[in-house]
Amino acid sequence: MTSNFTGKVALVTGAARGIGAGVAREYVRRGGRVALLGLEPDELKAVAAELGDAAAWWEADVRDTEAVQSAVDAAAAHFGRIDHVVANAGISSYGTIRQIDPDAFERVVDVNLNGVFRTLRATIPHVIETKGYLLVISSLAAFTPLAGLAPYNASKAGAEALGLAVRQEMYPFGVRVGICHPSWIDTDIVRGAEADLPSFKAIRGKLPPPANGTTTLEECVDRICDGMAKRKRRVYVPRAVGVSNWTRALFSSPLPEPIVKLMVRRTVPQMEKEVAALGRSHSAHIPVTPKR
Repeated sequence: MTSNFTGKVALVTGAARGIGAGVAREYVRRGGRVALLGLEPDELKAVAAELGDAAAWWEADVRDTEAVQSAVDAAAAHFGRIDHVVANAGISSYGTIRQIDPDAFERVVDVNLNGVFRTLRATIPHVIETKGYLLVISSLAAFTPLAGLAPYNASKAGAEALGLAVRQEMYPFGVRVGICHPSWIDTDIVRGAEADLPSFKAIRGKLPPPANGTTTLEECVDRICDGMAKRKRRVYVPRAVGVSNWTRALFSSPLPEPIVKLMVRRTVPQMEKEVAALGRSHSAHIPVTPKR
């Protein structure tokens, strides 16, 4: 598998940590080169230094159209091509709709949905040249929404729909478009949420598989890179997430409502108390600087 990406170049957003950094490392291990885009220059620099000449980094906020366009064009000029794009940058938030800071809600949607649009818009001309592959990182949450995660659920469902539409638009150009649906992955966001909000961990524990478990970052990265190599339409992490996609109508039907009502009767008020005591709407590591 190490030669899957020889001669290829991937552009990865949200590449400073977590899934983005892991995909970048594995892509290089398999023979490719990577353009790292993100908001944390120290972390980006460290990942690029680890990967050597096969990597270069650009600081870019996916909420900033001009910054994304400039970084993408610079990366294409630096490497001479872009074959794969991983629109991975994403954040989550804390709090119910009646409680959440409106800026936090808008920030999640702007990063997770509008940021994917900006990434695709900037990279598509380059990927058309190579007849490459675009991968939108959505989530299990796109079809199994949870109380307290409304902006994340909505943005990831929107990202899925965006990816499906772009897939059709790319048919005439030979560009393949995939959508990735990770469940809970062992990353800073998931670990931070469980540490910050005990109720979040309690809710997860009551969900059916695979939503009640945590997948290792290594397994997630392997599945994403395998999906990129095979230019897959869907990438599920873990594979069982695919069942949730095919049965998504069940989750929005009246059938599970009695169980959900029992589950949230205590956990939602408890979550609201925990968020209020915490005094912030995001994991501690998430930059909350104003949009430029």
